[in-house]
Amino acid sequence: MITPFVICILGAAQNPFVTAWVDSDLIGKMIFIALIALSLISWTIIIHKWWITSRVKQESFLFKRSFFEQKNSPLSVTYSRVTHAETPNAFQIVYEVLKGKTAELFEKNQRGKEEHTAGNKQPSLLAASDIALLETHACSTISTITKYLERNLYLLSTIVTLAPFLGLLGTVYGILVTFSGLGDGTMGSNAQVLGGLSLALTTTVIGLLNAIPALVGYNYLKNNIAEFDHEMERFATEVLSTLNMHYRTVEV
Repeated sequence: MITPFVICILGAAQNPFVTAWVDSDLIGKMIFIALIALSLISWTIIIHKWWITSRVKQESFLFKRSFFEQKNSPLSVTYSRVTHAETPNAFQIVYEVLKGKTAELFEKNQRGKEEHTAGNKQPSLLAASDIALLETHACSTISTITKYLERNLYLLSTIVTLAPFLGLLGTVYGILVTFSGLGDGTMGSNAQVLGGLSLALTTTVIGLLNAIPALVGYNYLKNNIAEFDHEMERFATEVLSTLNMHYRTVEV
C-alpha cells in the first residue's frame, strides 16, 4: 500500500527523505522502518474498517427496508441476500435474535396456558416483562456488533500517540549524533552537519504524517460506528414495537 511519505521516499534522489535515509546509520534506519510500518498499519486499518462499516450499513439498511415491507407478519420476514462473514448484516442479526427469543417466550407462555386451570384470565403471548426481556437481548446483541466493528481501532489511537514520540526519538538521536560528531571531529564539513540535522527533522515530519491521518481516521470511524449503533437501537425499537402491537397483552 502506498502511503504519503512512502511516495516521498520513492521520489527523486535529491528528496530530503531519501537523503536522510541514505545518511542515517543503523539506528536511524530502524526508526525510519518503524515509522513506515506504523503508517502501513494505520492506513490498512482505516481503509479496511471503512470498507467493513460501509458494507455492514448497506446490507443492514436493505434488510430494514425488507422488514418494513413485511412488518404485517413480523415473525415471518424473509430475506434472500447472502452476506459475507466479515461484513454481517447487523439489522438481520438483531431481528433473528429477537425472533428466536420471541419464539421461546411463545413456547413458555403456551406451556403456562396449558397448565392454567383456574380463573378467567388467559396468559398472554407477550407480557410487559417479556418485552423488557427482549429489549435486554437486543441491547446485548447490539453491543456485541458494535464491539466487532470497533475491533482493532485502539491501534489507531495508539499510533496517534506513538508516531510523534517515535519521530521525536529520531530527532533527538539525529541531533545527538550530529553534536557527538562535532565534538570528536568526525564531522568536519557543513554538509555532514546538515545531513545529521536533516535526519533529525525528517523523522519528526514522518511521525506527524503518521499521526495526523491516524487521528482523523480514528475520529471518523469512531463517530461513524457510534451513529450506526444508534441506528441499530432505533431498528430494535421498531421491531419491538411491531411485536408489541401484534402480540401484546390485552388487559380486560
